[in-house]
Amino acid sequence: MGSENVIYAFLLTLFAGLATGIGSALAFFTKRTDKRFLAIALGFSAGVMIYVSLIELFPEARNSLSEEYGGVSGYWLTVAAFFLGIAITALIDSLVPSYENPHEIMEPGDSSRDLENLKRMGFFSALAIAIHNFPEGIATFTAALGDPQIGISIAVAVAIHNIPEGIAVSVPLYFSTGDRGKAFKWSFLSGLTEPLGAIVAFLVLRPFMTEGVMGFTFAMVAGIMVFISLDELLPASEKWGKHHHSIYGLVAGMAVMALSLLLFA
Repeated sequence: MGSENVIYAFLLTLFAGLATGIGSALAFFTKRTDKRFLAIALGFSAGVMIYVSLIELFPEARNSLSEEYGGVSGYWLTVAAFFLGIAITALIDSLVPSYENPHEIMEPGDSSRDLENLKRMGFFSALAIAIHNFPEGIATFTAALGDPQIGISIAVAVAIHNIPEGIAVSVPLYFSTGDRGKAFKWSFLSGLTEPLGAIVAFLVLRPFMTEGVMGFTFAMVAGIMVFISLDELLPASEKWGKHHHSIYGLVAGMAVMALSLLLFA
């Protein structure tokens, strides 16, 4: 494995991770008072997370675990890891007092609490996306090392995925704080775990990173992202807009992710 291949694989992974910055930059081009845009953007983010989790991450996790442990056992492990991710997120929710919990939807009219919840939701989305991007970075880096051509396809597809993920973080943070710089910074940083995953893969995990470990990680992340979408993003979307705004955003997010998968399949 030559140093040129390693550098090439890392640069592809870095490119994919930095694509969150494109989504982050959308905070610079929207009005803070446009609540309809916020509602649609939150629904869009939920659509992105749900579609990626159920159409991409879950099947990929099942394939990896089935290859490692057999079809039936692999499927059971995938389902177990998926619901483990949900359970961990729900447990964290239950341990946080309701007046501090970003997932507790407050009654309309208490604007300071609404904005505080929205801000915390943005940070929580950043954490979820950062967790999601870490194993994604490992996968992109490893694939690019094995076959540079496949690495390009994966990196481009991941980059397209990361643009709406950047929106998921930057928009709620901007609407809650009015600080475009902070919204951009945290959204941008959530994408940097992707090249971090590449570094860890090369220095530490590559000798031990089996198909089973990758599959279990992807299934857990899928569960985390689905829970956040259903418990947090969609209720918040309806709160800040109308029901149809949430659904239109949800469908649009799914459609964008579906198109990106079809174009780079």
